[in-house]
Amino acid sequence: MTDTAHPSTPSTPTSPNGADRTLPRLVRDTLPLALDVAIEVAKHNGVCIRPIELKRLDTHTGTIEPFDIPCGTTSEAKCPPCAQRNKQLRKAQCREGWHLETEPVAEPHPATEDQKWLIEFRADVQAKRDQAERDGEDTADWDEAIAGIDTEINAAGMRGNVLGGRTAPKRSRSTRRRQDAPDLPKRARQNTTLGRTFTAPDGKVYRPSLFVTLTLPSYGRVRNGAPVDPTTYDYARAARDALHFSKLVDRFVQNLRRVAGYDVQYFATVEPQKRFAPHLHMAIRGTLPRAEIKQIAAATYHQVWWPAVDKVTFDGEHLPVWAERADRVEPYLDGQTGDYLDPATGELLPTWDQALDQLDQDDEAEPLHVVRFGDQVDVQGILAGTPNAHKRIGYLTKYLTKNLGDTLDPEDPATDDAARRDHAARMVEALRYEPCSPTCPNWLRYGVQPKGAKPGMTPGQCRGKAHKAEHLGYAGRRVLVSRKWSNKTLREHKQDRRAWVLDMLGLPDDTTTDPHRYIWRPVSAKDPTRTPLALRLMRGVANRHRTRARLDELRARAEGRPVPDLLATPALGEAA
Repeated sequence: MTDTAHPSTPSTPTSPNGADRTLPRLVRDTLPLALDVAIEVAKHNGVCIRPIELKRLDTHTGTIEPFDIPCGTTSEAKCPPCAQRNKQLRKAQCREGWHLETEPVAEPHPATEDQKWLIEFRADVQAKRDQAERDGEDTADWDEAIAGIDTEINAAGMRGNVLGGRTAPKRSRSTRRRQDAPDLPKRARQNTTLGRTFTAPDGKVYRPSLFVTLTLPSYGRVRNGAPVDPTTYDYARAARDALHFSKLVDRFVQNLRRVAGYDVQYFATVEPQKRFAPHLHMAIRGTLPRAEIKQIAAATYHQVWWPAVDKVTFDGEHLPVWAERADRVEPYLDGQTGDYLDPATGELLPTWDQALDQLDQDDEAEPLHVVRFGDQVDVQGILAGTPNAHKRIGYLTKYLTKNLGDTLDPEDPATDDAARRDHAARMVEALRYEPCSPTCPNWLRYGVQPKGAKPGMTPGQCRGKAHKAEHLGYAGRRVLVSRKWSNKTLREHKQDRRAWVLDMLGLPDDTTTDPHRYIWRPVSAKDPTRTPLALRLMRGVANRHRTRARLDELRARAEGRPVPDLLATPALGEAA
């Protein structure tokens, strides 16, 4: 009889990467990498694939423990589990605040004796500082002391600045409405955030809300997400509209609150259209007539009062040169260490503030750009607890894990990927030299120093978010939530979710632990003791299996079913 297994049986030779060397090379190259499989398993189990490794030092016991913190990204291209987790949090935030029946008002806590003493101490020090200034003495030491007291005031649980207001005056132009924009009605302001209610004959009270979709205007005919004729498509206008879309949304909210007459609360998301233009989905608490919403959208605009960019002053090899200010005696308040000069004449380029001053002095000046919404405005009434409300919440958060430049419908047979890629490339090129902010290096191309100019700036090489292909001009936040929406921050919604899981597992909440007991330190990528990524992923998968098994056990006990075996590892296809 031949033994099928024997301790002396030689092992199969393997290559350094772990593959069986007896297999042909072409076969070995088709084998999946173990790390890639570990990443796929982590994705399937909802484990972060880019965990941040930390070490926690317990100052009481002296022990050091490793911990993996999720990366927390909102982009599915970087980490699908974390992106989906953030998406679920946004859904919970939207659901909790949309149809509130009570005012989400958080009254400030009364001031403590320590806080009052700090304010009194701050007043005494300020008085001594002002007296020293009147006597012609140096106030540097007093100013340093006041800065330290202000820091202590914030650390003591008080928010804001004692002096209040702005440290520098805000530049503004005339607020007179444009002649081509219709006037809007204005209602008396009511101190509420809930909106109107309607009572049915049977006594049931309904509190409807709104779901509004706003888009940008057309820049040319589009078919399947790409222009029919790219030569006539207005890429310059599309680029500027995308750059300033967030300001247009702010104006819409201001006008909405003026017309509504109450403190309108909203949960809005900026999503990409198939043509790569941003558009807005907004859940609004309370209701207004559809005609008024459309009237507000038509009357909303945003004027960009920036220096003109119709004339290219510097291009190619003929670019401004940087000169340090070391040889200057007069002080500079803008924080710049130098200036950009005309390479041909040596003249200083006007600074950002000087360019705006020239614009303010010109009574005939026109704004650089005016952003408006398009004609397509969709307004739908939503009732709490209906399937339509649940559907709209999913629609609000549908594309939060994707970038504006991502392909939205890769499985759509009508989508011309090549045409859309060319369309996106032309959009990126249109954004290349378009100034995205006052600090954008592209201002040098038009003979103006950017705000806070520094050496090394080159037109066409701005690192701003708006110029990147994945954002296509929109650099604002993807989720816009009013302060009184759910009366909770996203962090607080996350804490609620964590508290629910701990309660279900029967574990204590350690948030009351002494914050000074532990010292957290990140583990450097060059640290030789750093845990390999594959091991950290498998550790996360094992933790997820234990948590899921414990939840299954609790559900089984609650429903009177047999308790599953906690030691059994769930199959890959059975993971929740």
